[in-house]
Amino acid sequence: MNTNALATLYGTNAFNTLYGSNATSTMLTGNSITGTSTLSPTVAARVQAALAGQQGNIDALNASLSSTQTRLSGLGQLQSALDAFEAMAESLSGAGLSTSATSSNTAVLTAATTPTAKPGTYTIDVKQLAQGQVLNSGVQPTATSAIGAGLTATVKLEWGTLGADGFKATSGTSRTITIDSSNNTLEGIAGALEEAGVNATVVRSNGGYALQINGEQGASQTLSISVSGDAALKAAIGFDPERPTAAGMTQAQAAQDAIISMGGKSTTSSTNKLTETIGGMTLTLTGKGTTKVTVSQDSSQIAKNVAAFVQGWNDMADKLAALENGALRGDNALSRVTTQLSSLMRIGGAGTGTPSLADVGLSRDASGKLVLNEVKLKAAIADDPEAVTQLFTNEGRGLADRIDARLETMTSENGLISRAQERTTRDLEVITDRRERMAASLTAQAQALATMYTMQEQMGGTGTLLDLLG
Repeated sequence: MNTNALATLYGTNAFNTLYGSNATSTMLTGNSITGTSTLSPTVAARVQAALAGQQGNIDALNASLSSTQTRLSGLGQLQSALDAFEAMAESLSGAGLSTSATSSNTAVLTAATTPTAKPGTYTIDVKQLAQGQVLNSGVQPTATSAIGAGLTATVKLEWGTLGADGFKATSGTSRTITIDSSNNTLEGIAGALEEAGVNATVVRSNGGYALQINGEQGASQTLSISVSGDAALKAAIGFDPERPTAAGMTQAQAAQDAIISMGGKSTTSSTNKLTETIGGMTLTLTGKGTTKVTVSQDSSQIAKNVAAFVQGWNDMADKLAALENGALRGDNALSRVTTQLSSLMRIGGAGTGTPSLADVGLSRDASGKLVLNEVKLKAAIADDPEAVTQLFTNEGRGLADRIDARLETMTSENGLISRAQERTTRDLEVITDRRERMAASLTAQAQALATMYTMQEQMGGTGTLLDLLG
């Protein structure tokens, strides 16, 4: 056997942990067993030989663990693929297939329609963009210059909102880091902040170096930094939102929400992308000012959106095929997803009042992917754009409507994919527990065998287990 049983189970030579380092390369030679004796190559070989008979069980357990981990990863990829296509299908339902939105001033915002968009012209005033807080420390000569005396200091980080009544921390946002002589430099502090989830970097500033913190967008992302344990460190990196010009870090930019106004109604957003908050549109804010957004019924959008639908379906089909040939080969959840989606593609045609997919230039190849005949699609749109629209979205009965509803069911919290993930997670926990118990058993056996064989060797090879037991 090339490696011992514990090495196979853990991926490293477990005797390293039991008897010290270098056990992998020396095959236990010279490693301490009790602190007073060492394992010889002969003893190490005998221990390995004694455990060799359990190799098959170990291999089977590791294979089961690996396949279960792979399935769990595959289910996550399946969820992501379905989520992406669901968003595409949802965007084409309602009025989304045949409407478009244009902004008279793209320097202020750009717009796109959603399923609830209604034709009309809207005047929108962007009064304020969302932005993240920016804090800068004082300048240090180098990024590795010590700050403070190196005393152990606790840095408390809290996120919240600064209002008329002062700073109010949001419950559950508090985090702490420790700074001492091992990391009381700009680089060390930035590293500790990064580990706590703060975007902190060291930047060149005024001939030296400074710590810069860039917060997330939104007024509720205002950061407060309090330091205890080292006064010099507090003076260098502390920050009180209520006293932004006091000693410590200085605020180059305050955190704030976006504010827009339409028809006398004001709306705020923590980001510069507003989804379906106004007129069934998705607005991406780019600057302050006023613009007119026009939502119009536009049959030319139908062909573009149908082409996008086809591309989205085919991207999903490629992902499902890759999973079927890899991480989810023979998986029941994937099979059910594929079957249900395929059944939804049979829609429209004679007697339904809407054209069939073939009538508008859509067909499926042998792999299940959609093929679009653009000439036939444009001809169908020119002949009857409303009929083509209803094929995809028709009060819940269209193709995009039905796919959106089915995918929402599949990917919901209690849906097909989530249930499969929960079962696989439980399986993984059971296998991991078995693995840990087997490892503990093998470790105990290895220790007992090493002790016994070492005693036998010290007794000239005549000792037995009975001698060991006394």
